[in-house]
Amino acid sequence: MNLYTRTGDKGKTSIIGARVDKDSQRVETYGTIDELNSFIGKAMTELDPAIFKDILEDLEAMQNELFDCGGDLANVMKERHYKMTDGPIEVMEKRIDVLMDEPPLLERFILPGGSPAAATLHIARTITRRAERQMVTLLKESEEGDVPLVVQRYLNRLSDYLFAAARVVNARLNVPDTEYVRSAKVFKDGGRSKKAKE
Repeated sequence: MNLYTRTGDKGKTSIIGARVDKDSQRVETYGTIDELNSFIGKAMTELDPAIFKDILEDLEAMQNELFDCGGDLANVMKERHYKMTDGPIEVMEKRIDVLMDEPPLLERFILPGGSPAAATLHIARTITRRAERQMVTLLKESEEGDVPLVVQRYLNRLSDYLFAAARVVNARLNVPDTEYVRSAKVFKDGGRSKKAKE
């Protein structure tokens, strides 16, 4: 089997149930999810399993879930059986609550960075936000029921998780988060609430 097929040389690609333009909003959205998955993979290579076993387990599960999200978005069959459910979102919310209790309290906005792994997680977080924005555009362009809404919810929660995980990575490595120097004190609860990341 050849890796190349030449079928996409004219700007079209195959999804489940159709041929579409490679720059369609649907392809753009699941392509960004693929990009996100790659950066999560990069972050995993930068995490010491002896220190970050729990986060590595989370991220591996999320890589599989992102594949599910991409596959669901690529499915335009009349009868569809989506893989993604709200289950992983509920698990992620519990993990976010645990992780946010670990690092020092936040008062101000922080700059993306710190340790290499935390910096990569922040990159993944911003890509997640882009994927979520593209998902919102896709939902606006699509007929009701044509796109699985759970993917948008999953991406929204994932960006929160990646923020929390990046802070935990820095904390466990004793690398302080760098505050944005012109930030006022914006977090009344120390950055514990979901509203701190939205």
